[in-house]
Amino acid sequence: MAGSWPARILAQAAGGAPLSIGAIGAGREGGALGALFVKAGHRMMFSSRHPDTLKGLVDELGPLARAGTVVEAVEFGDVVMVVVPYTAMEQIGKDYGNALAKKVLVIDVSNPIARRDGAEIVKWVDEQGGAGLATAKLLPGAHIVRAFNAINYDKLSADAHRQGELVGVPIAGDDPHAIDIASSLIREIGFDPVVIGDWRWANIWFPERRSAASIRRGKSGRS
Repeated sequence: MAGSWPARILAQAAGGAPLSIGAIGAGREGGALGALFVKAGHRMMFSSRHPDTLKGLVDELGPLARAGTVVEAVEFGDVVMVVVPYTAMEQIGKDYGNALAKKVLVIDVSNPIARRDGAEIVKWVDEQGGAGLATAKLLPGAHIVRAFNAINYDKLSADAHRQGELVGVPIAGDDPHAIDIASSLIREIGFDPVVIGDWRWANIWFPERRSAASIRRGKSGRS
């Protein structure tokens, strides 16, 4: 499958050409992450049912940023980042699942949170074996990597390119090529990716803002 991707996408695994990234969700987390990708030189489309409400965000970020509908963002992106309340994930799968399955990488930043999403959705996610396996079920065929699930939006800008040891970002997925591209993108925006395993590992919570070395030690202790 990887051999069929455009050259710019294949190059990105080695830290090459800029990509087009579409965001489903342009709230605080999606906006903060998207800003870092723009600063790293990638083209970014933030999406909303009312794209005009994102004008301030894209104007601040400059010509590499734009706003559109979810349909437009999915079509725009070589990579799509999903940053929504987890209750929206099922409908995203129904509406855009076929298109997302054709993307080189879908970054899943969404967490099921009981106080926001309700106890039932959290229970359902647990029954699937955790958020990684749940998202894979809702977005069948997509090249999913879960990432940035343990860093709050208000820490992203300050923690990017931190002096000394970089902040580690635990990532989990089943597709090696998608993992490579996600890892390259994460390094470009100033963090240290740590592959903790496949989707079954995606429900393991690592405290935020730790170094990559400490995350790896924590993973070893849970193996």
